[in-house]
Amino acid sequence: MTRLNSYLNFQGNAEEAFNLYKSVFGGEFTGLMRFKDMADFPGKEKLSDADLNKVMHVALNIGDNMLMATDVLESLGQHLKNGNVVTLSIHPDSKEEADRLYKELSQGGKPHQPMTDMFWGYWGMLTDKFGIQWMVNFQKS
Repeated sequence: MTRLNSYLNFQGNAEEAFNLYKSVFGGEFTGLMRFKDMADFPGKEKLSDADLNKVMHVALNIGDNMLMATDVLESLGQHLKNGNVVTLSIHPDSKEEADRLYKELSQGGKPHQPMTDMFWGYWGMLTDKFGIQWMVNFQKS
């Protein structure tokens, strides 16, 4: 079966973001690799010690899905534009879990739509403190 994995880009704070996501969703990282860990990384010799310690790849299982990320490196010509390019939609199993996820993800961020009963279910939208947009959607049965 096809599986959709979300991949996020961060401006040097991927590890901090994923520590928050791990505290919200539970579980352990299935991978955490820094740029310094790559033996044959093209351009590695150009990187500062700070860039070498940034996250090249991190992964966290959330239910049957995987959330992954990297830090972009301006020293390699990579640039990040924060905005509304990515919205992650999470589907909890209860209204209580929806409320918890919304509350914890919105800490330090910006709530856009509080959790509200809609015709399809219980829904809210926020941007977390890292600029990532989230929809929390509990579908009524």
